[in-house]
Amino acid sequence: MTSTPGPAPLPEPAPPGAAAEATGERNPADRATPDGVPPDRVTPVRPATDRATAHLLDRFLAALRPRLPLRALWAHGSLAGGDYQQGRSDLDLIAIVDRPCTPEEERQLGELHATLDRTDPLAAKLHCSYLAADETADPAHIHLTWAHRELKRRTVTPVTRRELHTFGRVLYGDAPTALLPPVTDAELATFIRTDLREFWRPALDEPEEWLQDIWVDLGMLTLARATVTLRDGTLISKGEALAVLGELGAPDEVIADIRHRRYGPAAPPPPPGPARPSDRLGRRADLTRAFLGPAIDRTLATYGHTFPAPPG
Repeated sequence: MTSTPGPAPLPEPAPPGAAAEATGERNPADRATPDGVPPDRVTPVRPATDRATAHLLDRFLAALRPRLPLRALWAHGSLAGGDYQQGRSDLDLIAIVDRPCTPEEERQLGELHATLDRTDPLAAKLHCSYLAADETADPAHIHLTWAHRELKRRTVTPVTRRELHTFGRVLYGDAPTALLPPVTDAELATFIRTDLREFWRPALDEPEEWLQDIWVDLGMLTLARATVTLRDGTLISKGEALAVLGELGAPDEVIADIRHRRYGPAAPPPPPGPARPSDRLGRRADLTRAFLGPAIDRTLATYGHTFPAPPG
């Protein structure tokens, strides 16, 4: 990175709500894998955006526009799909710019995100990929991305692309249909099967990972949502996926644990000092892995060579 004067101070935020018409949830440990789960073909009802989240989105957009040749800013994931939980869900965003970012612009973006992170507790969950307008066609292309408090490069997957076409929320500029090529059902189904077979199934061989909440939550919810999409081409929310997990035979104890942490009362902060895996976490990990292996195999065997049937 070049050493040049820093970016201008963050502008004063606009009134809450100006950007409330705003990506998913990231994969565990940001491994090289899909960053979402299957989307629905039916546009959900637009959820109301809480004032704290709207304030952050307003502030981000106001700071972004002077720094980049911005053509559009979109939201996908939980906020766009109606399952957003303040402080628990990620804020998954896609920015379309006229051209690739320069090294200096990349540096300024890093400082912008770091400043937001220091001054707004919700900003730690704000993720944004920056796509040049002439680089949107290839789902395998890697794009500059801020995620998990650092700049990196990763793809915008077919899942995210379908999600944007189906219920993406426009914060600024053109709609996704104007700038982003659509994803076919065959492309989406192929991607989902590959995700299950090449990422989630091998990940079960790493037992230590499954002591973490994020692995349990995303592994279980991804399976349920992927199964429904491969079966009939529709999307369900994470909340709806909990019911599907029951139908698939998932352990009640694990389903209840996910429901409580994602939708129940906020948990107290952990005690100070080094964290040690508890017996409860070890049992939960064992139950999760014992269920997911055969369940993934059944889904792949059932829907391994078919495309989802049209809804209705």
